[in-house]
Amino acid sequence: MIDVEGEIYTAIAEELRARYPDISVLGELVLSPSKFPCVCIEEFDNYSFRQSRTNDSNENHAVVMYEVNVFTNRTSGKKSECKKIFGTVDRVMNTVGFTRLAALPITLDEGTKYRLVGRYTAIVSTNSIIYRRN
Repeated sequence: MIDVEGEIYTAIAEELRARYPDISVLGELVLSPSKFPCVCIEEFDNYSFRQSRTNDSNENHAVVMYEVNVFTNRTSGKKSECKKIFGTVDRVMNTVGFTRLAALPITLDEGTKYRLVGRYTAIVSTNSIIYRRN
């Protein structure tokens, strides 16, 4: 199995921590974060790209999908803060070669928290080259 989750997590986490020193960045989804703002980055899917398999069924590429959840809870401006943080994640994912499939806003806990869910996909080779998927 081709696994680049660590590299993707690190690229996003380093950029977020440089821009937002108090941010919490996690490698798995936590639906009730204890600290805000919070970003959860998780590999959502990883399957063999059949068109590039060898005759003896060796995997050369994988289609991978990541889900990113951004949570904020400011008294005012939580939506704009969430979108700004999400924008940083989006730039990193685009820079490394992923395509955004979705950006879904969700209001939680009677409007006290705001969440944006993003999904990104790409094809990754065995030597970790990322190919943008249209």
